Amino acid sequence: METIRIENLSKSYGRLRVLNKIDLSVRAGEVTAILGPNASGKTTLLKCILGLVVPDDGEVYVNGKNVKEGYSYRADIGYMPQEASFPDNLTARDLFKLISDIRGIHPEAEVHRLTKLFKVEDFMDRPLGSLSGGTRQKVSAILALAFEPAVLILDEPTVGLDPVASTRLKREILLWKERKRTVVLTSHIMSEVEELADRVVLLIDGRIKIDSTVGSLKEKTDSETLEEAIASLLEVELA
Repeated sequence: METIRIENLSKSYGRLRVLNKIDLSVRAGEVTAILGPNASGKTTLLKCILGLVVPDDGEVYVNGKNVKEGYSYRADIGYMPQEASFPDNLTARDLFKLISDIRGIHPEAEVHRLTKLFKVEDFMDRPLGSLSGGTRQKVSAILALAFEPAVLILDEPTVGLDPVASTRLKREILLWKERKRTVVLTSHIMSEVEELADRVVLLIDGRIKIDSTVGSLKEKTDSETLEEAIASLLEVELA
């Protein structure tokens, strides 16, 4: 089942064209990795889906809802940005309550499970501004997962996480796929993408150059690993 549909999406900042006529369909029950070199448009594409960036042209639909026609679709999405940014004076407990009140859902049992999973129980009543970057990333992961959304959007999700937390987050991502939900992620760690993703969408200069399964991409480039396959493609495209 299609959960995200993007049609003819374009976005410019001044004279810089960041996204150029993107067409993409994302289905439930798969992990889609959006890859590309720096400044290829990955984060802008995610932010267009989230409604955080307004495109110049084109349409984005989440579960059949046009993102231009209201914000109710956001209830279907869990988002983990590359770098968590929270009000410094709030505690993690305050933050979870605030977001629960805004969403109108109070998933106490799931928050408890995830705080225990990511080992942040001892930090729940400390100001977020006093926490390490890695601990704030764990809080961000819990916020993305706790409301059990249909769609997870993860921008470099394991950056800043310790190896144990990273492994546990990846297990949660794979469980999301087993539950026939949608995961869209970006990552510069190709071994992580190979471990998690069913499908790779490669952006270069704001255009989709490759849309393929991981296995097909490796076979096409005669590569043993996804990292080798992507490097081979980028050498040709950026030459």
